[in-house]
Amino acid sequence: MTAADMPETNLDLPTAAPTAGGLADTLSRPFPALAVIRLAGYIANTLVLLPFQLAGLLALPGLARGIPVLHHRIGARILGLDIRCEGRLEDRPATLYGANHVSYYDIVALGAVLRARFVAKREVAGWPGFAQLAWLSRTVFIDRRARGARRQVGELNAALRNGERLIIFPEGTSSDGTRVLPFKSSLFAAVAGADVRIQPVSVRYTRLDGLPVFHADRPFCAWYGDMDLMPHLWRSLMRDRMEVAIRFHPPIDARDHPDRKTLARACREQIASDLGQRVADLTRKAPVLVWGDSRREQGRREPMSAEPAARATIGE
Repeated sequence: MTAADMPETNLDLPTAAPTAGGLADTLSRPFPALAVIRLAGYIANTLVLLPFQLAGLLALPGLARGIPVLHHRIGARILGLDIRCEGRLEDRPATLYGANHVSYYDIVALGAVLRARFVAKREVAGWPGFAQLAWLSRTVFIDRRARGARRQVGELNAALRNGERLIIFPEGTSSDGTRVLPFKSSLFAAVAGADVRIQPVSVRYTRLDGLPVFHADRPFCAWYGDMDLMPHLWRSLMRDRMEVAIRFHPPIDARDHPDRKTLARACREQIASDLGQRVADLTRKAPVLVWGDSRREQGRREPMSAEPAARATIGE
């Protein structure tokens, strides 16, 4: 599987106290054992919570809404994600969150801070592993083909009328995180002109292994283009930690935008403006730490090569 469709090494532990430079080099080195531990921990976390989610879906709606958040928060710790939030979260019922899409890590980061349901293309329900995770998160599956547009609008409308909060990736694909791709306005057809609030959300990967993320580091954080899923996941899990900055922009009243295209444009402009102004913002002063730790500020990294593609087919 690639983003366009959606080596074993020895662990050398120092035998003596390393120098300052040697310590930074050791801590920033990829650790295959760490990737194994994280994968095992994430699977265990999922299997433990699945029975509780099943019970919630059958009889306890409140539990069913809370388990996905707990699953993503524990998952963020296991995967080494430090999540920082900026701005004011719109948390009233019937809210639609529209975010830019950079990686599969977006789902963990957003799911950990938003008590909301993701919207995904129906094909995801047939993907092994991903289908189970989507079910755990109470994902709303929609038909993204033109002939299913009316049904798609009805499904999103029904969820919003029930007071659900929904998370969409309007780009319908992932990018390297330095820009926002065009939004698919069809996703906004269900809310244009309705009494619904849309909150634009920008996702940025700002630090890797305690250091600022530069262009050469993007392939570690972002999953896009022709990248194969499992090799990318394996390489990223071997890194120490990643910091994800999530910014909540001022909400948009859908009643002020009766046309879905103007609504999509208004949402995209806020996110694009934020990425354009802040993509080089590498300070740690503005964000508020949600959880995670930053154990190291020094180190060296080896770049991972990738084709500079900016599109995939997630959600298309």
